[in-house]
Amino acid sequence: MIRVDHQAGDRFGIRIRGHVLSVDQPIDVGGADTAPTPTELFVASLTSCVAFYVRRYLHRHHLDATGLVVDASFQLANKPARVDRIDISIRLSDALPPVRRDALLAVARHCTVHNSITTEPDISIDLVSSAPAG
Repeated sequence: MIRVDHQAGDRFGIRIRGHVLSVDQPIDVGGADTAPTPTELFVASLTSCVAFYVRRYLHRHHLDATGLVVDASFQLANKPARVDRIDISIRLSDALPPVRRDALLAVARHCTVHNSITTEPDISIDLVSSAPAG
């Protein structure tokens, strides 16, 4: 289970399997800018998933992953508010054999987070009363 609890202002704590993260909003929209925004974590989730899958691919094919860097940039859109575009670039310190290029990109494009975005998951959001039953 993932739990998110309000801390102060626009800051929330996130607990995942004993790990603790935070999210906040930038100062110019009323936050304190003490942590990334949820949208930044969303893009970071995709980017780190791509990095993980690429590293696994390199390892499986006995290629060096030293210096692997994955960068992402994104653009927002309105109506509805959403991430409209994500650009991800994969940088390797060693040259990738040309015969491996298409396969590596296919693996990167099918990481779990990417699949979850491109194949819409069923999402249920419910309001649960915290008042004691009585």
